[in-house]
Amino acid sequence: MKLTPITINLADYPAEFYPLLNGAKLYDSSSSPDAKVIFIDKGCGYFLKSAPAGTALRGESYMTQYFHKKNLAPKVVSFIPDYNGREFMLSEKIPGDDCTAAKYLGQPEKLCDTIAERLVFLHSLGCSDCLVNHTNGYIERAKNNYLLGKYDKDLFPDNWGYTSAEEARSVIERSGHLLKADTLLHGDYCLPNIILDDWRFSGFIDLDSGGVGDKHVDIFWGAWTLFFNLKTDKYRDRFLDAYGRGSINAEMLRVVAACEVFA
Repeated sequence: MKLTPITINLADYPAEFYPLLNGAKLYDSSSSPDAKVIFIDKGCGYFLKSAPAGTALRGESYMTQYFHKKNLAPKVVSFIPDYNGREFMLSEKIPGDDCTAAKYLGQPEKLCDTIAERLVFLHSLGCSDCLVNHTNGYIERAKNNYLLGKYDKDLFPDNWGYTSAEEARSVIERSGHLLKADTLLHGDYCLPNIILDDWRFSGFIDLDSGGVGDKHVDIFWGAWTLFFNLKTDKYRDRFLDAYGRGSINAEMLRVVAACEVFA
């Protein structure tokens, strides 16, 4: 996680955050253009995330609170749905660093096994009380993005990639209906979203894609993030073995890959 010192205009933020923001060292820790994240270096630390009103932050707030109740995510201190056209979520910092820290990337085998084991645990949890269905809309969103020409052929390792948008769409048409909604998902199971405190699991962050869905979504992204962050695909088989290859359907991983090239 990169932290860039910044100054802000308090008028851009709801007044309830002023006591935290005043006198604190502030850092930009945003990782995408869609949402702004400020780290507030006061007390044990806080993250203040904002995005245009009506986007995914409300869902992220709900899923973070849901995961927090299971001791899997930070505590959400406050959510404000609309202030000057933006929504805000304030959450506490949890101990540790995300899995892109050098001390974790420097031990790739241990890292691979750790995130696989943590994913098995996540997928073992009950989720009948979760109100977010990840699978609903997942296929339709991919089909709509296909029609809009949104296709990223370079996103995935070679043998999960597709030679054309049409090939990926044909896989969705053939097998997309087989995706289940029976497992609690992170939804974006990547190294930057997993926090470890000296190898001890601390929590998950960036849960806007979470919900009840098909486990192969998380399995796919877990394998992909090792490829992307370690710059090699040599740990994919180890990850799948550590998760439990006997419970993985290779065809469903290809279905997920086909959906995600249209994300």
